[in-house]
Amino acid sequence: MAVRMAQKRIETEWHLQLAAQLAPLDGSRARRRLSEIAGAAEDENLPRLAKFLGGKGAAQDFLAAVFNLSPFLRDVARRRPQILDALFDDGVEARLLSIAEAIGKVAFAEAVSESSLMMELRQWKGEAHFLIALADLAGEAETALTVRRLSDLADACTRAAVDFLLREAHSQGKLKLPDPEKPSLQSGWILLGMGKLGAHELNFSSDIDLVVFFDPDAPAIIDPLDATELFARLTRRLVRILQDRTEHGYVFRTDLRLRPDPGSTPLAIPVEAALRYYEARGQNWERAAMIKARPVAGDLAAGEAFLRELQPYVWRKYMDYAAIADVHSIKRQIHAHKGHGEIAVKGHNVKLGRGGIREIEFFVQTQQLIAGGRFPELRGRETVPMLGALAARNWITADARDALTQQYWFLRRVEHAIQMVADEQTHILPDDDEGLERIAHMLGFADAAKFSETFRAALHEVERHYAALFETAPELSAGVGNLVFTGDVDDPDTLQTLHGLGFKRPSDICRVIRGWHFGRYRVTQSAEARERLTELTPALLKAFGQTRRADEALVRFDDFLAGLPAGIQLFSLLRSNPALLKLMATIMGAAPRLAAIITKRPHVFDGLLDPALLNELPNRAYLSARLAAFIEGDRAYEDVLDRLRIFASEQKFLIGVRLLAGSISMSRAGRAFSDLADLTIDAALQAVTAEFALRHGRIAGGTVSLLGMGKLGSRELTAGSDVDLILLYDHDADAEESDGDKPLAPSHYYTRMTQRLIAAVSAPTAEGVLYELDLRLRPSGNKGPVATHVDAFKKYQRQEAWTWEHMALARARAIGGDAALCVEVEAEVTALLALPRDAAKVRAEASEMRALIEKEKSPRDLWDIKLIPGGLIDLEFIAQVAVITGQVEAGDRVTATGEILSHLAPDFAEADVRQELCEAYQLYLALTQMTRLCLTGAFERDDVPPGLSDLLLAVTNLPDFGVLEAHLKETSQKVRKDFDLLLRAKQSCAREALTAVSDRIGGDDATGEY
Repeated sequence: MAVRMAQKRIETEWHLQLAAQLAPLDGSRARRRLSEIAGAAEDENLPRLAKFLGGKGAAQDFLAAVFNLSPFLRDVARRRPQILDALFDDGVEARLLSIAEAIGKVAFAEAVSESSLMMELRQWKGEAHFLIALADLAGEAETALTVRRLSDLADACTRAAVDFLLREAHSQGKLKLPDPEKPSLQSGWILLGMGKLGAHELNFSSDIDLVVFFDPDAPAIIDPLDATELFARLTRRLVRILQDRTEHGYVFRTDLRLRPDPGSTPLAIPVEAALRYYEARGQNWERAAMIKARPVAGDLAAGEAFLRELQPYVWRKYMDYAAIADVHSIKRQIHAHKGHGEIAVKGHNVKLGRGGIREIEFFVQTQQLIAGGRFPELRGRETVPMLGALAARNWITADARDALTQQYWFLRRVEHAIQMVADEQTHILPDDDEGLERIAHMLGFADAAKFSETFRAALHEVERHYAALFETAPELSAGVGNLVFTGDVDDPDTLQTLHGLGFKRPSDICRVIRGWHFGRYRVTQSAEARERLTELTPALLKAFGQTRRADEALVRFDDFLAGLPAGIQLFSLLRSNPALLKLMATIMGAAPRLAAIITKRPHVFDGLLDPALLNELPNRAYLSARLAAFIEGDRAYEDVLDRLRIFASEQKFLIGVRLLAGSISMSRAGRAFSDLADLTIDAALQAVTAEFALRHGRIAGGTVSLLGMGKLGSRELTAGSDVDLILLYDHDADAEESDGDKPLAPSHYYTRMTQRLIAAVSAPTAEGVLYELDLRLRPSGNKGPVATHVDAFKKYQRQEAWTWEHMALARARAIGGDAALCVEVEAEVTALLALPRDAAKVRAEASEMRALIEKEKSPRDLWDIKLIPGGLIDLEFIAQVAVITGQVEAGDRVTATGEILSHLAPDFAEADVRQELCEAYQLYLALTQMTRLCLTGAFERDDVPPGLSDLLLAVTNLPDFGVLEAHLKETSQKVRKDFDLLLRAKQSCAREALTAVSDRIGGDDATGEY
C-alpha cells in the first residue's frame, strides 16, 4: 500500500513512471551520490529539485540506484540538474517532443552560426539522451520505444545540421534552393541512414552510419560540374558538426564508410555513378546493407527515388543460396558455433558473439534476401516486424518468431545497460565480478548469477534457431560435383568441378590427390587410411576451395601429410568435425606461419585433437602446469633446452589456433604469448644457472632478476615478437669471486652467464629458436655490459637515464629469476615511475622523439601499423608519458598499453578521447596479432593471402577490405590528432637526448623498443 501511495505521489509531483525498481551496488554510496546531485541543484538555484532529492521514496531510491550504477548518468545529472528539474513540469515523452521541436528550429534562428548550432545540438542531444536512458531504466519505455527515440533523435539532429548547411550554401550563392524555409526540398542532397539508424534501432551509444549521394539535376544545383566538390565539402562539415568534441561533448559519431568503394570515392557520390557501381560491382554485403537503408535527412523524396531505382539490385526475384552464403561468409556468421562447450558470460560480445544480436539480424536478413524479391511484404527494415512477416509467410516457424523476438529485445536491453555505464560504444560484458553485478542490477536482476543464467539461456536459444537456418538449406550442403582421381588421365568433369570449387590449377591438384590415393606417403600406405581420406576428399576440397587461394592451401596440406607417420585418426576426425576441417583449411590458406610450423613439426597437430582445446584458456596456470610436466625428470642440459623449444613452438601454435578460431580475444592471446615467454625463458634461466654453476660455482648471496621490457613487459607479445630483456643481479657486498673450479669475479660471472642465457634462448638448434633476445634497453645500451648490478641500475635510472628510458620503464615487469629480487626490482620501477618530473618537458621530449622516429624510420605504407603517423607508437607514447607524469588513475600499476589508455586521468584525456584511443588500440591490436600470427614476413598490401583478408575483416567486423583500409586510415588520423592534443611538445629540449638514443642503441633500430 505504501509503495502504491508513493507511486501516486511520484506521478503527480515528478513525471517519471516507475515500472521497475533498481538496486544499487552500494546503498550508502548511492545515497551520497544523490546528495551530491541535490547539492548541485541547490547551487543551480533549483530548490524544488534539491528538496525532492533530499526526501525519501521510490523515486529517490530509483535515482540513487541509477547514479550508483551509471557514472555517465550521474555526471550528467551533476553537471545539468536542470534536466531532472524539468520533469516536474513535463513527462519524458512531452519533454522529448519539446526537444525535437527545438532542434528543428535551431537552423532557422536569426543569428545562427556553425558554432552556435554545434553548441545547441549538443545540449539538446545531451538532455534527450539522459531522459531516454532514465525512462528505459525505469521501465517507463519498452526497449522498442527506446531504440525508436534514439533513432528519432539522430534523425532530428542530422536534419538540423543539413538544413543549416543548405541555407548557408544558398545565402553564399553556391546553391539556389526552391524554398529556403524548406531547405532540403529539391536540394538534391541525399543522406541515407544505414544499419541500426536506417532501421530505427539505434543503440544507446551508437555511431550513425550514413551514405551520401546527390542528384546533379536537382533544381537547387547551380553548376552540376561543381556539385561533387560542393556536396563533399558540405558532408565533411556535417560530420564535423555532429561528431567533433567540444566543451559540450559531441552529437553523434558519424561513419561514412559504407559508401561504394570508400577508399577511392568522394564523400558524396552522384546518383548515376552510385547506381552504375551497384549494378556492375556491388558486393553481396552491400545488398544486405541496403535492406535497412532509409532517407534520414536532406532531399527525402530524391532519397526515396534512389532506393526505388536500387530495388532490382537489392531484391532479386530469384535468389540462390550461394549468394546468401557469400553474404554470411563476409560477415563471418555462416554457421552457429557448435561443440565448443559453455558460453562464457563475462567478456561476451552481446552484438557479435555466439547467440548474439547479429545472429538474429542475419537470420532475418538472409531470409529477406532469399524471399523478398518475390514477396514485397518481406522488405521491411526493422528486425522484429520482419520476424512477424516471415512467420506470416510460413518462412519461419511461430516458435522461431516468438523466441527470437523475445531474445532480441532482451539482448538489446543488455547492450543498452553496458553502454549506459559510461556512454561507451561497446557491446562487451564486463569480465570482472563487480562489473557484471552492475549490469545485472541495471537490468533488474537480483544478482549476477540470475542474470548469467538468463543470458546464457538466451544465447543458446538464438544459436539453436540460427543453426537451424542452415540445416534447412540443402543447396549449401549438396555434393560438390564429379570427383574422379583413378588412373593417370585427368577426368574432364573433375577438372571442371575443381575449377568451380576455386582451384586455379585443377590438373596439378588432380596429380596431388592421385599421389594420396597411390599411397606414396607413410600416412596413406594402409588401405583403411586411403579409404578414410577418400571419404574426406569432397569436404576437404570444398573447405580448401573456400580459402580463395585454394591451390597453395592444398599444396601446404600435402606437405603436411608428407610428414605424418599415420593418418586414420586424423582423417576420421576431420570427416566428423567440420569445424576442425575449416580450421585446418584456414591455417593452410591464410596463415603461412602456422602452416610452416605444422608442416615442419606435424606432432604439434596432436594438440588439436584435444576436444577441450578451444574451451581451455591458455592462462599462466595452464601453461605452467603443462611446462612442468613436459620438462620434469632428471634431464641433460641440452635436452631441457630442446624440450623448451618444442614446448614453446607447440604452445605458440595452439594459442594461435585458439585465436584463429575466435575462442580467445586478441588481448588474451597477447597475455598467453607473454606468459609462455615468461615461463620458458625463466626455465631456461634456471637451466643455465645450474649448468654454469657446475663449472664456475656460485657467487655468495647471488641472485638474478629478469626485467621484461617492451611488448613482453606489457604482456602484448604476438606470435612473431622478439623479446626485450634487462638482466639484473645482486650478491653479498663482500663477495669477490665464485666458489667453483674456475672462479670468476661477480661482474665477469654474471656477464658470462647472461651470454650463456642468450645462446640458450636464441641460438638455432634442430628444434629451432626459443626466442630472439634483445638486450639493448639495458643501461648504456650496446656499449654497456649485458648484465647489470641492481644498485648500478638504480643509480643509472635516477641520475643518468633519459626520458625515453623512463618511458620504456612504464612497460617494465619482472618476469623471472629470484622472487625477492624481483619484488625489489618491481618496487624500484614503481618508485622510478613516480619520481616528480616536468610534465611539459616530458611531453616536449616525447613529441620530438616521435618526430625523429618518423623521420628516420618512415613507414612502408598504411599497413606499417607500428610506424604510421597515428599508429601504435603514438598510442604507446601517449600511455608512457601519462604513466611517468602521473596522469593515470590511481590503482594497481599496469603495464599493458590498452589498460593504461583506458585509465588515463580525466584531466589528461577526456572520456571521448580515452574511448577513441582505446578503440584505435583495439583495432591495431587485432590487425597486428592476426597478421603476425599468419605471416612470417612483412604485410605486403598487394600480396595478401585472401584468407588472411577474410580473417582481418572478421576480427574488425568490417565488410570489405577497402572499408577496412579506409577505417585504418581514419583511425590513424584521429590518433595523430589526439597525440598532438595530448603531447604538445615545444620541440626545443630533446634533440641532444635523441641523438644520444641513436648512438646508445645503434643498429638499424635506432629507437630501441620503438
